[in-house]
Amino acid sequence: MLVKTFGSAVYGIEAITITVEVNISGGSKPFYLIVGLPDKAVQESIQRIEAALQTNGLRMPRQKIIVNMAPADIRKEGSAYDLPIAISILAGSGQISSENLDKYIIMGELSLDGSLQPIKGALSMAIQARKDGYKGFILPKQNAREAAIVNDLEVYGVESIKEVAGFFNGDIELPREVVNTREEFYNSLCNYDSDFSEVKGQENIKRALEIAAAGGHNVILIGPPGAGKTMLARRLPSILPPLSLYESLETTKIHSVAGKLSAADALVTIRPFRSPHHTISDVALVGGGGNPQPGEISLAHNGVLFLDELPEFKRSALEVMRQPLEERRVTISRAKFTVDYPSSFMLVASMNPCPCGYYNHPEKECICPPGMVQKYLSKISGPLLDRIDLHVEVTPVNFSELASDRLAEKSEEIRDRVIKAREIQIARFGTKPDLHANAQMSTQMVRDLCKISEAGQNLLKKAMEKLGLSARAYDRILKVSRTIADLAGSEEIKIEHLAEAIQFRSLDREGWAG
Repeated sequence: MLVKTFGSAVYGIEAITITVEVNISGGSKPFYLIVGLPDKAVQESIQRIEAALQTNGLRMPRQKIIVNMAPADIRKEGSAYDLPIAISILAGSGQISSENLDKYIIMGELSLDGSLQPIKGALSMAIQARKDGYKGFILPKQNAREAAIVNDLEVYGVESIKEVAGFFNGDIELPREVVNTREEFYNSLCNYDSDFSEVKGQENIKRALEIAAAGGHNVILIGPPGAGKTMLARRLPSILPPLSLYESLETTKIHSVAGKLSAADALVTIRPFRSPHHTISDVALVGGGGNPQPGEISLAHNGVLFLDELPEFKRSALEVMRQPLEERRVTISRAKFTVDYPSSFMLVASMNPCPCGYYNHPEKECICPPGMVQKYLSKISGPLLDRIDLHVEVTPVNFSELASDRLAEKSEEIRDRVIKAREIQIARFGTKPDLHANAQMSTQMVRDLCKISEAGQNLLKKAMEKLGLSARAYDRILKVSRTIADLAGSEEIKIEHLAEAIQFRSLDREGWAG
C-alpha cells in the first residue's frame, strides 16, 4: 500500500515542502530502504522508528518497505523526518487512518521510547506550510509556541508518537497551540535587563554610542582594562529603535534555524546582542559547514555583534566579515546549492591600546617596548578599520564619579532621540526602502546628501592636514556629521557637527600609536 505524508526541509532561512512516500509490499523477509538523497541521520531513522513503535504497542511491518523523499534531487538532512516516516508506515500498514494525512505538515525526531525531541527551523516550516495551503502543522511540543505565531495555521504540539496516532484515528483530540502574535510582540518589546542609567560617568562614550545607534554606525572602543568598554557595549541594544514586527519575525527565523530558541520563546522581541569568543573559527563567525548553518554575524542580524579584544581574533576570521559588512548578507555556496543568510548588524569592537593595556593611560605607565603599540594595532587590517565609522577612546572613571549618587540618563530617554533621528533618515531615504540609516549611504549619496558650507570644507581640510587623517576618513566623517545633525534636528551640517565627527577618527591619526 502506498501512503504519503508531508514534511519540510530548511535551506538558508526558507523552507520547502518534502513529500514522504511509503510503499509497503509483500515479502518473505523484512526489507527497509530509504531513497531520495537521505543523509546518515535519515537512514538511521528506521531503527529509531522500529524501537519507538514497539515501545508504544504499535507494530513495525515485517515486509518490504520503500521510503521515497521527494523532490529526490534535494539532500534530506537530520532526524526530524522520523515522525512523518513513522506515520506513513503506520498508515500503510493499516494501524491508523490515512484520511487526513494530506492536510498536515508533520515533523519530529523520535526517541526510542516514542517521545519527540525538538527540531530546528519550525517557524520557517510553519510559514511555508501556510503558504502551501496546509490546514495544520504537527510537531514536538517544545517547538509549538514558535510555530504558532503563524496565523491561519492550526499548530499541534505533541509529546509522543502515540498522541499522533490517536489523533489521526480520531481517538483523541490534540489541544491547539495558540499565540497572539501582536500581543506577544508588544508585551516583550524593549524589555532589556541593563540600562544606561546604571553607568557612572563616561558621558562622552555614551554620546558616541548614541550617535552610532542613531546612524547605524560601526564603532570601536579603545581603552585600558576595566574602563567599562564591555559594559557600555552590552547596553547599546537598549538605545536602538525597537524591532518592527517584520524584523522580529525575520530575526526569529534565523534563531529558529540555528536551534537557539527555547520552548518558552515564541518571538525574538529585543535586538540580538552576540559576543563570540576571540577563538571563534571563520565558519562559526560567518556561517557554513557541511550542513550550512547561520553564523554569529547572522544571529546578530537586526542587532549588535560585539567583538571584545578585536586584535586577538584570527585575522582570517575578521577578513571574512568585510563583504557581509558592506552587503548586509552572507552567501554560502556549495556544489549543488547556494543559501543566503541576512546579516545586517551593527559592529561594536573593543580593544586595549597595546598588549599591556596602558598606553595613553592618565595614571599608569605603558611597559610595552618601542614599536609594540603599532604592531598590536596592525593586527587589524586597514580595510576592516575602513568600515568602522567611530573610533572612541575610553578613559577610566575616577572615584568621585563612581561614588556619586547622581542618576544618569535612562536608556529610554536616549532611545527617544535615536528614534527621532532614524525617522528623519527614513524620510530622507523614502524612495530607497533598503536604506534606513546614514551608515548605509553610498559614496554618491554622501556627496548628494552631506553637503557642507565653505567654512565646513576649510575645517575639514585643516583637520585632515593637521591630524594626518587618511583619505578614507573623509566619507566617514561626513556620514557621522550627518547623523549628529539629525540628532540635533538640523537640516544642514554645521561646523560644530563636523568638529564633533572629526574627533571620532582616533586610529586614522598619524602618530597615534607612536
